[in-house]
Formats: sequence, structure tokens, C-alpha cells
Amino acid sequence: MQGSGYVGRFAPSPTGRLHMGSLIAALASWCDARHRGGQWLVRMEDLDPPREVPGAADDILSTLEGFGLTWDGSVRYQSKRQEAYADALEMLIAEGRAFGCACTRKMLADHAVYPGTCKQGIPGGQDARSYRFIMPEQTIHWQDEIQGPQSAGQEMLDDFVVRRADGFWAYQLAVVVDDVDQGVNAVVRGADLMDSTPGQMALWDVLGAGREAGHWGHLPLLVNAAGQKWSKQTLAEPLEVDRAPYLLMEALQLLGQLPAGGAGEIQASAGVSSILSWAVDHWRMDRVPAGPLYWQGGQS
Repeated sequence: MQGSGYVGRFAPSPTGRLHMGSLIAALASWCDARHRGGQWLVRMEDLDPPREVPGAADDILSTLEGFGLTWDGSVRYQSKRQEAYADALEMLIAEGRAFGCACTRKMLADHAVYPGTCKQGIPGGQDARSYRFIMPEQTIHWQDEIQGPQSAGQEMLDDFVVRRADGFWAYQLAVVVDDVDQGVNAVVRGADLMDSTPGQMALWDVLGAGREAGHWGHLPLLVNAAGQKWSKQTLAEPLEVDRAPYLLMEALQLLGQLPAGGAGEIQASAGVSSILSWAVDHWRMDRVPAGPLYWQGGQS
């Protein structure tokens, strides 16, 4: 997938500031796109207003710029894409690939996978609370560039929600609609999202207008000493732009991109621009470990 045909993306949710785990995901996807001579898009997944933090979207963009991770084209905001998602759901229903569901979370609490309660029609004349996509009845396989061969059988395949009971669009639908529309064909993201891949592949097969979904690379998760994922929930410290060179070097080290004995010809003192230029020239996806990545934080 060399040259300008490569289209990757970074799609954060504006629920807070970026942290080191976010930087690893953004840097890896950016380096992979730039190394292959492709495009790197930024898309704001602002579809969950109750969880969003005022000003977070602007802060995320300014942080990316401060770390030298510039994007191609304009930033897409999913909150402005309501009509596209509604059209996609209408098409899925018309083609018999989605159905209304009256089930509550309490009703499904004991089921790891949706039991099909409303698949043949909502029982008892109840109203649809949400809408679900019908997964195909076969094992889904894919080759992950970092995690290796993957498969998901029927015991793992859920008829997942595409429009939530609270009226908001589900991540699974929006991400595929926008990836298809923007021509994204390379997804490099955290391994915590790998469980979403089979559903997104199946949805892409319906919405993708005959185009293949491209390649996937799921990055190892950054964890603390307790083995917890670095996240807002575990009080991960936000990125500080004035420490960008140091943190970029730390991220490259964690991603397996620096020589075992150190960076050699590149150091944090070289500055953001030089570090990123070096990283693009030397980027190797096959050096990224499967994970997890342990990091204690640190001072420059």
C-alpha cells in the first residue's frame, strides 16, 4: 500500500486531554502513514455529549500540533454527520441487515452475546429502544500487522447496537460510515479496540461499496505498574507540549523503534521536527511489540 493510496486516521473522543497512551496511538498511525507516503486524517468522535469535556476537542488538536503531528485536510467532526448515519441505518434496515430492539441492559446482563430476542420482531408489541446490526453467521478472519492472525467465531460475534437507546449514534456505525466515506484503508489503533474489528469488517462489507477494508494494526496497550491501561480513568497525566521532544523519544522507545543501545544519531535535544523526520525514515511496523507496554512516567 505504498504511495498516495494509503489513508490512515487518528480519531480521538473529546472526553479529556491526550495522555501518553494517546500519543503512542497517534504517533504510530502518523509514522506509518508518513513512512508509506500516505495521508493521515484527524476525526473527532464527538458523538457522546454526556461524556464530552468542553474545550477538549480544541485542546486535542493544539496538542497534536505541539507534538508536530500535523494532519491532511480539515478535521471531521462526527457530530455534524447525523444525516449520513441516518441514511446508513435506513439502508441497513431496508436490506434486512439491521433490526429494532426493545431489550434493556438489565434484560441482557447475563448474556455475553446478544441472544437474538428481537431479531425476528419485537415481542409483545413493544417499541424499539435501539437498533442492531445483524452479524454474518461465519467466522471472521483477518491478519493483524502487529498482533498476527486473528479470528472470531459465532460465540464472539454479537448483533451489535448501531443506534443507542438514548438516541445517540453508536461508535461502531459512525466509524465505518466515516472510514468508507473518507477512503480510510489503514487502521492503526490500540489493542483495546480489537474486539470491535470483526463487527466493523462485517459492517464495511455492507456499506463499503465493494471496496476492501484495508489493513489493521492493533498497538499494544500502555499500562502502569499495576497492569492498568493508561487512561483518564486511571488518572493518566495529560501531555505537556513543552516536553514534546522527550515524550516523543519515550514513545518511540516503547514502540520498539529505537536501537537497543539508544537512539544513536537522534536525541531529544534534536527537537520535534528532527525527531519526527528520523522516525518516519526509520519506521518499521514489524518492530512494534505485541505488548503490553509498561511505563512509569518520568521527567525530562
